[in-house]
Amino acid sequence: MLTNNNLTILQPLKAKLLPNGEVLLTRKLIEAVGELAKYWSGSITVMMEETKEDNDQIDSKKFKLDELPFKLEIISFYQITPALLHQHQSGLVLAVPEYRQNHISKVCKIAGVPCIYVSEYSLTTRKQIVNVSTSNPLIRLRRLLWTYSQEYKQRKAIAMADGLQSNGTPTYQEYKHINRNPLFFFDTRISEEMLATEADIEGRTENRSQDMPLRLVFSGRLIKMKGADHLIEVARELKQLKVKFEMFISGIGELEEMMHQQIAANQLNDCVKMLGVPDFKTKFFPFVKNNIDLFVCCHRQGDPSCTYIETMAGGVPIVGYANEAFQGIAEMSEAGWVVPMNQPKQMAKKIAELSHKREEIKSMSFKSLKFAQQHTFEKTFQARVKHMQAIAYSTRPSQVIETQVSDARDMVLAYSQLP
Repeated sequence: MLTNNNLTILQPLKAKLLPNGEVLLTRKLIEAVGELAKYWSGSITVMMEETKEDNDQIDSKKFKLDELPFKLEIISFYQITPALLHQHQSGLVLAVPEYRQNHISKVCKIAGVPCIYVSEYSLTTRKQIVNVSTSNPLIRLRRLLWTYSQEYKQRKAIAMADGLQSNGTPTYQEYKHINRNPLFFFDTRISEEMLATEADIEGRTENRSQDMPLRLVFSGRLIKMKGADHLIEVARELKQLKVKFEMFISGIGELEEMMHQQIAANQLNDCVKMLGVPDFKTKFFPFVKNNIDLFVCCHRQGDPSCTYIETMAGGVPIVGYANEAFQGIAEMSEAGWVVPMNQPKQMAKKIAELSHKREEIKSMSFKSLKFAQQHTFEKTFQARVKHMQAIAYSTRPSQVIETQVSDARDMVLAYSQLP
């Protein structure tokens, strides 16, 4: 029986404390912990390390410390000890397998506190990030060697933990065999009420002949890892192929100014529009749901972006690079089109082909929506908390899934059978 009921979350994104009792956090974090709080029976403490820098997340916002739906504690993760967990009456710790937290499952084991790791980035994805973000070959080699060494430590940490929650297919496939209680999920912030309807898709696609411009969208950080620079190459190629299209790009980042310059230099102002960062719930998502035919995803790495499910929740199919995250979701949903990695010309060629297949796009729209309906914000977090509570309350962790989380098990049964 669980006597301590504080859920302790170790959030890897660092917090920036501001004057007047404010802190810079992300919308995603606030909404996620708020949703967890609906189903977790005890209190919640979020521990974060401090930074003096702004983060580069597009949903960063200022929040009042005394209005947060959890207790925020600023601490170095290396200062977390068994005594500290006991002091906080921690009944369960959620951690992330990365270099600052790989020791946490051992600390929890000594303290007798259950630990669940929440994984997102596979070894392949982490290597892709290094390759894209590091131009100096010697530094790149050193970082790759360090990445391999961290993989060994992460596997050891995950194997020691009481549970694993994998966001996306890549880390689930990679780590499910080394942890006794794995759970699979797709992260999203799309609630049941926000979902598109079949009527929305019918209205959006009605009378959309191939003579009308194909409406494309991208949203995310405007950085190389997200392939933002390839978007302009795709647009330029589409124009050369004489495809009628409109491309809407939402986001900010280090490539933004360069993208504006390339749009002007290639005379794309008539068909490529930079949107900045409109409010997601009130402006951007309704715009996508009501107006967009295809999401163009040039992600150069396989992180399990919320973008995939959130786009599909709008009834919009994705044409994307063959990174392991998008490949996984495309195979499961049987929706979307996968093109070779780092091939913007191939991306444009596929989009040009689809511009003559509007009924195929419509069919994929319905498939995308159907898949997203199974992975809403509410369903995802209910399954995760069932898994968490079962591990926190169980005295026999190896039997947790079978005995106490049948609903969560039903949701992921198909995925657990994957090779």
